[in-house]
Amino acid sequence: MSRRTLALFAALGATTIYALNHTIAKGVMPNYVQPFGFIMLRVTGAAVLFWVFSVLGPKEKIAKRDWGRLAICSIFGMVINMLAFFKGLQLSTPINSSVLVTITPIIVVILSAVWIQEKITWQKACGILMGFVGAILLILMGAESRQDAPNIPLGNILLIVNATAYGTYLILVKKLIEKYHPLTLMKWLFTIAVIVNFPITFTEVAAIKWSSIPPEIYASIAFVVIGTTFLTYLFNVFALTQLKASSVSAFTYLQPLIGILFAIGTGKDSLSAIKMAAALLVLAGVYLASRKPIRAKAKLKSENY
Repeated sequence: MSRRTLALFAALGATTIYALNHTIAKGVMPNYVQPFGFIMLRVTGAAVLFWVFSVLGPKEKIAKRDWGRLAICSIFGMVINMLAFFKGLQLSTPINSSVLVTITPIIVVILSAVWIQEKITWQKACGILMGFVGAILLILMGAESRQDAPNIPLGNILLIVNATAYGTYLILVKKLIEKYHPLTLMKWLFTIAVIVNFPITFTEVAAIKWSSIPPEIYASIAFVVIGTTFLTYLFNVFALTQLKASSVSAFTYLQPLIGILFAIGTGKDSLSAIKMAAALLVLAGVYLASRKPIRAKAKLKSENY
């Protein structure tokens, strides 16, 4: 099997883990672990694993001028992003979260226009509008009454905050990715996240009753810490060594499909007409917002001849 084929499987594996996480993490909260406490377990476990595996990478020191950007990236990517996602997931549903998390590319387009004056074409503008109409549909009309989803509108808003924070992180971390080895970068990003998250999450971590947690919930916690946090980063890093970033990011479109099928198949969620319409609008919007204009494609093709 070629390295390129392995890279494709790695990208698919990362997307699949993310998709399953919406339902698996939901099953842990809030009966066994509160969302903020879960985040502390997640970043601490990932930090330990990245420090252990960093011996396989080069020995690098972070330049003094990069520590500020590193801290900001950690706050957006491993603090605000994660806290908002898990709290939003607790309040909302697995299908809502698997759909709303895909608006990150739309957020990146908007932030890029604001911060680095990247032009927004009519195609991208239509995509942004469609994506947000879908998100608003889920917030305002997808609020069916459920015992395990106590405040779906607020949860959906937090999921959008999560996507915005992660989009910000992707833009800010780009310069660091170009400069440092991924293992070096990840071990410090997660270490900073442990420090920042500690005072926010300590109360919920202390409230965990470990002796009353059944084996299957321990397995779910391990899946989130090892799979969703650690393995996905490793899989994506390997995929990027063989594939273009655009090719790897394209696998994001599979996340709602896998997430929805898994949630329905396990009986943890149901697909209503509103959710289906909203999902289609969001996915179509993400596609238009992240798709290269036809003229740009034609120009690129002519330059290759």
